[in-house]
Amino acid sequence: MAVRVPRIAREVLERNTYPAAIREAVERLAAEIEGDAPLPRPRPPAPDVPAWTLAHAEHANETWLGTQWFHAELAFYRELVTRCRFWESGHDPFQAAKDEELAGERPWERLAVSLANGGTREQRLFALLDDSLWANRVDLSYAVGAARVRADDDLLVDGRREALAQLARPSADVHLVADNTGTELALDLALIDALLEDASLRVTVHLKIQPVFVSDAMPRDVWRLVERMKERGGDARRLGERLVAAFEGGRLAVAPDPFWSGPLFLWRAPAHVLEALRSATLVVCKGDANYRRVIGDALWLPSAPFGAACAYLGAPIVSLRTMKSDAVVGLPDGIAERLDATDPDWRVVGRYGVIQTHVPATG
Repeated sequence: MAVRVPRIAREVLERNTYPAAIREAVERLAAEIEGDAPLPRPRPPAPDVPAWTLAHAEHANETWLGTQWFHAELAFYRELVTRCRFWESGHDPFQAAKDEELAGERPWERLAVSLANGGTREQRLFALLDDSLWANRVDLSYAVGAARVRADDDLLVDGRREALAQLARPSADVHLVADNTGTELALDLALIDALLEDASLRVTVHLKIQPVFVSDAMPRDVWRLVERMKERGGDARRLGERLVAAFEGGRLAVAPDPFWSGPLFLWRAPAHVLEALRSATLVVCKGDANYRRVIGDALWLPSAPFGAACAYLGAPIVSLRTMKSDAVVGLPDGIAERLDATDPDWRVVGRYGVIQTHVPATG
């Protein structure tokens, strides 16, 4: 919060041509965080003022560096887009960074490899879940793991078999809670495309409604990426065309909601969000911040069961997350202790990943 977050605000000024009033407001925000000023009150014209006003009241008299990290991060991004006048202009302050990634070759090289996965549909889904996980290393707000090459011991928990069992159910209704656009979303869409080969299956993608964490996906990012796929030609173009057809046919839906940009953990989600997720055959939860939203941004015992941390959801869930923060559950006994001894920063460097699945007991 004291270093990386103010830098993100100033990078927005470097990448955008804003009038003086906006530039002054954003620079003032960076300085306020560095100076540990009080958290600002939510204000219009953002559509989430009521929800944020309640959340702000729970942190009354707290400062930028003296509040909970999860709350502070989300409050920063909300305040940043307000000062950039996103809600009035529609201009995404992170668009230049997103476009720069799509203009490079990384997303397309990774996508080409994923689309070349062979074998049965189950074998391809098994590989695509892995591809989707490691694409989460590409995060424009925290690029510590983006350049890493996967090693055999990077995956700490592999719950793909349990997830595939849910995906094999007839007429499955899959809900994917998205994280980053660009490389990660391209690999997510490849996974979704393979799922939709089952004509009875339906997928809903949950998205942010405002720019957050630099590269988190909004609906406009989905369709911008699909258009880039079509422009690339070849397998990428055919993927984009299939996704458009699935959307037009009602088998692929996008569900933007203010909740995913807000400061509340998942157990406090609005009723309509929880109802949608609880109807799912499987919830696919992407990324580090969403993982924290599911289990609470707390220092659990690493061996605490993943199912115990998310049982309140009442739906099957698989989390695909590369580790960029401290909170983690569901690790086999001894792994955390071994990593603590050999790599003190293992929780935050983006090297390690988990695929954790919980299926509630029935009967």
